[in-house]
Amino acid sequence: MNKFNNKKIIPRYSIYAWILTLACVAVIAKALYIMTVRHDFWMAVAERQKRDSMFVRPTRGNILSCDGELMASSLPEFKLYMDFRALHDSNNDSLWMAKRDSVCMMLNRIFPEKSKQQFMADLERGRHKLARHWPIWTKRVNYNIYTEVRELPVFRMNPNKCGFHVEEFNARQRPYGSLAGRTVGEMFGAKDTARCGLELSYDSILRGTNGITHRRKVLNKFLSIMDTPPIDGADIVTTIDVGIQDLAERSVIKELKEINADVGVAIVMEVATGDVKAIVNMEKCVDGEYREIKNHAVSDLLEPGSVFKPASILVALDDGVCDTTMMVETGNGVWDMYGRKMKDHNWTHGGYGQISLPRTLEVSSNVGVSRIIDQFYHNDPERFVRGIYRLGLADNLHIPLVGSTPAHIRMPKKNGRGQYINWSKTTLPWMSIGYETQVPPISTLTFYNAIANGGKMMRPRFVKSVVKNGETVMEFPPVVQREQIAKPSTIKTMQTILTHVVSQGLGRKAGSESFLVAGKTGTAQISQGRGGYHAGVTHYLVSFAGFFPADKPLYSCIVCIQKRGLPASGGGMSGPVFKEIAEGIMAKYIKLDVADARDSASVLVPDVKNGNLTAADFVLNALGFKPVLNFNFDIQGNPVWGVAEDSNNSRVMLNRTPLYRYNQIPNVVGMGARDAVYLVESRGVKVKMEGRGKVVEQSLEPGRIIKKGDVMRLKLE
Repeated sequence: MNKFNNKKIIPRYSIYAWILTLACVAVIAKALYIMTVRHDFWMAVAERQKRDSMFVRPTRGNILSCDGELMASSLPEFKLYMDFRALHDSNNDSLWMAKRDSVCMMLNRIFPEKSKQQFMADLERGRHKLARHWPIWTKRVNYNIYTEVRELPVFRMNPNKCGFHVEEFNARQRPYGSLAGRTVGEMFGAKDTARCGLELSYDSILRGTNGITHRRKVLNKFLSIMDTPPIDGADIVTTIDVGIQDLAERSVIKELKEINADVGVAIVMEVATGDVKAIVNMEKCVDGEYREIKNHAVSDLLEPGSVFKPASILVALDDGVCDTTMMVETGNGVWDMYGRKMKDHNWTHGGYGQISLPRTLEVSSNVGVSRIIDQFYHNDPERFVRGIYRLGLADNLHIPLVGSTPAHIRMPKKNGRGQYINWSKTTLPWMSIGYETQVPPISTLTFYNAIANGGKMMRPRFVKSVVKNGETVMEFPPVVQREQIAKPSTIKTMQTILTHVVSQGLGRKAGSESFLVAGKTGTAQISQGRGGYHAGVTHYLVSFAGFFPADKPLYSCIVCIQKRGLPASGGGMSGPVFKEIAEGIMAKYIKLDVADARDSASVLVPDVKNGNLTAADFVLNALGFKPVLNFNFDIQGNPVWGVAEDSNNSRVMLNRTPLYRYNQIPNVVGMGARDAVYLVESRGVKVKMEGRGKVVEQSLEPGRIIKKGDVMRLKLE
C-alpha cells in the first residue's frame, strides 16, 4: 500500500510549481523590461560605474642635435570641454547662470579671437543639449592657458560638480622653430602621427608603446586603474649641428633673395665620418618668403652640370688612359660633336684654344672635357659608365628621409645585333659634362667628400645614437660606402686640381684668405620635361661643391641654387654662399686662450645676454664664473626668464623679471636671438629678424594683447 496520499501531495506540488513558474515569468519579464524599456537608463548607470579600457599615450622621444640641443620635444597640450549633464545632475545650474557672464568675459581675454557674446551663445547651446563633451575652445592649448581657464569661476570646482574636463595630448614642439624643419620632420597634429623627416623614419623608436587603463567608480569616486603602463619613446641623437645649420640657412636665404631664385640647397658634411652637419632646402613660396617645403637635397634628380666634370676626368686618370700633361684643343670655344655644337661659356670671346687637362677643370671647359672623354671611351662607353659607377655616384646611400632617390646614370645597352638601343653618338660627350644623367645633391657631395677623404667614401649619416633615460641603447657608427673609389695617387692629383680651380680658376669667389678651399663650379640648364631646355624662360642650376681646408679637409659642402633666366653662374652665385658657410665654420676652430689677455689688473667677465637665466647660470659655471642668483630655480625644470647685469666688471648678477601673461606680447629687448624667438613664437606670434647679436628693438609693444596673425620684427645688433 502506498504510504503517500497522492490526492493531498500532488496538489501541493502543483501549487509550488505554479509559484515557481510565475516567479520565473516575472524574472524574465523584468529582464525583458530592463533590456528594452529601461535599457538606456541602466547603460548610463553602468557607464558611470565603469569606463571602458583606454589607451594611454606614451611620451614621444626627443630629437637632439649632435651636441645635445633639443630640436624636437613633446610637451602636453589640452583640449577643453564642458560636461553640462554633470553640471545639471549636481544641481549647479543656478551657479552657472550666476557666473556665466564673468566666465565668458574672462574666456574672451584669454582667447581674444572670440568675443564674449560668441562664447556665451556657444556655451548656452551646449547647456540646452546637456552635452557631455562640449568644446570650450576648438583648438589645443598649452599648459599655461589650461591653468588660466581652470582658475575661472565654476571651472575651479570638482570636475564631477562643474563639468569642466580636458583631453590631454603630447604635442610636438621645436625650440629652434623651422631650423632644419624638413630634415627633423613634422607631425600630423590632429592624429599625433609622424608626417616626414626623421620623425617618420625613426617613428618606431620615438613613439614608444601605448599603455592601457580603465576607470572604475569606487565609493562614488572614479579611480584610474592601470592595466599596462605605457613605455615612453627613446631619444635620437642626430648629426645636425645647430650653429652650422643656422649659418647655412641664413647664407642661402640671403643669396636667394639677392638673385630672386626659386630653390636653394646647401649640405655640410664632416669629411672623416660622413656626418651631415647641416642640410638646407629653401623654396620660394607664393608670398615671396622662403621655407622648407620639400627635401630637395636628397630628392632632386637634376642634371648636375659642371660639378660632374671632376668625376669624368677622375675616371680617365684612374684608368690610365691619360695624365695631367695631356693637352687638348678647344678651338674658339665651339666644337662640332657628331652634328651638335658643344660650346664653352666664353665662346663669344674666342674660347681657350689649346689647354692642359687640369686647365679644362680650372676654366670648366665643356669642349675640353668632352673631347678627352670621347677620345678614349667613344668605342667603349660601357667602360666609362662602369668607371662612374666605381666612384659611387650611382650608389644607393640609404638616406633615412622620405623622397630620397639614388642617382640615375644610364648604362649603355645593346640589342642582339650589337646596336645600342639607349645610346647615341652625342650621349657620351654630354654625359661627361653633367648632362643626360640625374644626380641628387647629396650624392654629388658624397663623391666630393670621398675625394677630400683620400678616396674613402663615407655613407651620409643623419643619426648617431638612440638614448633612453640618459643611457645609449643603440649606436649608428659611420659606414664606409666604398673603401677606395680610385687610386690614392689619382685622388691626390684631383685634390690638387680642385684646389687650383679655386685659387686660379672660376671658383675664386668660393675661396678664403684664411685657409685653402678646393672645389668645382657648375652651371647647367634645367630641362622642362617635354618642353626641353628652351620652353619659355630658361631655368638654370648653379652649383659649387668642394671641401675645406684643402690641405687638411675637415668639411665638405655643396650649394645648389635653381633660378630663372640669366645671369647664371655657379662660381658667382653659389661660390659666395659656400665661402660664407666655410668661413663661419672655420671661425669656430680659431681658439684663443683667454688667459693670454689677462693681466694683474684685469678681470674678464663674459657679456651675458638677457633671457633664459637657467641656461646662463649653467654656461657661466662651466666657464668658471660664479654668478649672483636673485631667483630660485623652477622645480619643474622650466626656464627662468630675466636680465643679466654686470656688477663693476667683477660679477654677473642674474635677476628674475616677471613675464607678461601668455596672451600678451613679451619684452625681449636685450635677449639673444634664440631666446627671443622661442619666447615670442611659443605665444603663437611669428618672428622676422634683421641683423645678428642682441635684440635692440621689437616692433610690437610689450604687454599688448596678442592678436591672431601678429608678426613681430626684431632688430639685432
